[in-house]
Amino acid sequence: MVQQRRMDTYAPTAVWKDGTTARPLPEGVVARGDLARDAAAATPPPVTPALLARGEERYAINCVPCHGAAGDGDGMIVRRGFPAPPSYHTQRLRAAPARYLYHVITEGYGVMYSYAARVAPEDRWAIVAYIRALQLSRYAPVAEFADAREHLP
Repeated sequence: MVQQRRMDTYAPTAVWKDGTTARPLPEGVVARGDLARDAAAATPPPVTPALLARGEERYAINCVPCHGAAGDGDGMIVRRGFPAPPSYHTQRLRAAPARYLYHVITEGYGVMYSYAARVAPEDRWAIVAYIRALQLSRYAPVAEFADAREHLP
């Protein structure tokens, strides 16, 4: 039992017709968790205060070091010499669809590496919602909030 005959991965063999020990996956095989992950990635959740709070928390953990607290691309890593990411407040990123921001978090872009293994799909959508809130806060028309001042304590 100590020494058993075995086949090494990718070693040639006469056992199967294709001559290799590496077996192809059966038709229709899906890795565990892929369907749930793909479903979460397909549709953004509705923006709620809880989602924004989660996005703010995840943004502070994963994004602030490079992008900065306000999204200007002036985080601590950048101040130490790392290449600056673009500001979220540029016209190009303000006009970009939410799916684009989600994709950049997932796949990475430029010197930014992928966060797919570090940030769950639901949290990526939360971060995207928070980035949108940052963008709106910078360019919100003051006239829209004139009535809101009356309700402040």
